[in-house]
Amino acid sequence: MSMRVVTSGEVSDALRAGRPVVALESTIFSHLGLPSPFNAEALDRCSAAIRDAGCVPAVTAILDGVVRLGLEDAEHARILGAARKVAERDIAVAVAQRWEFGATTVSAAVAIAAAGGVAVFATGGIGGVHRGADITGDISADLDAIAGHPVITVSAGAKAFLDLPRTLEYFETAGVPVLGWRHDWFPAFYTRSSGLKIPHRVESASEVANIHRHRVRDSSGLLLTAPIPVEAELDPTEMNSVLENALRDCEAAGIRGAAVTPFVLGRIGEVTEGRSVPANLALAENNARVAADVARALSGDR
Repeated sequence: MSMRVVTSGEVSDALRAGRPVVALESTIFSHLGLPSPFNAEALDRCSAAIRDAGCVPAVTAILDGVVRLGLEDAEHARILGAARKVAERDIAVAVAQRWEFGATTVSAAVAIAAAGGVAVFATGGIGGVHRGADITGDISADLDAIAGHPVITVSAGAKAFLDLPRTLEYFETAGVPVLGWRHDWFPAFYTRSSGLKIPHRVESASEVANIHRHRVRDSSGLLLTAPIPVEAELDPTEMNSVLENALRDCEAAGIRGAAVTPFVLGRIGEVTEGRSVPANLALAENNARVAADVARALSGDR
């Protein structure tokens, strides 16, 4: 049995007419992703960037046990205060138990987009292989979702506290093309480069769309990495110092798995005195803009 996805009126109309649609996760727009009022600002800016490009934004979520692709305007307020995440593995549980609200992570959003017929998805940063995964086995479900669904995921790379070389190796093993949007280096969320060379550089949305059309496996997707805009980038030297200290503190406190991400991001926010929030907003908006460009190219509307 395939997943039943309910689309909003606007998204349904766009899909029927062949107009471009860009899927979005909802965790970043909840207080689990950004504090209020910045989560609402992120939603407004990402949606506006997509609409300005002539595309339709489709926020994914679980509402009252229903898998949703695209929300009505009156429903936006419900996602801002969400306190429960839904990964791909949790969707069936959320539906069966009729969760009032589930904020979708990357893996859930990619799965919902694919099931609803949307081929382009924008997020902030993806998860990856965690440091020490050879012992803990801690690998984000985002990677399998990207590998297993025919969706183009646009992100500012992966978070720098992950094992980025192994994350790229995982994608190579899974056969997922990793592309750099007018950039030669794998970005690390708040910084434009992790120091790791990107496998393939692309210069245009039509090029990305063409690569997606010629993918070897019909069921697999690709990752398009768009570095944070230059003016919003945080200082790489400062970031490296913050990350190393935060990871040492995680180890000392026995913090593992999913708890690492909010701990490290919280520490970054403290040390940068809030400068990470504008950076987060800028990269999310930029990713939405790039994704919309790709969605238009994929639909032939260029």
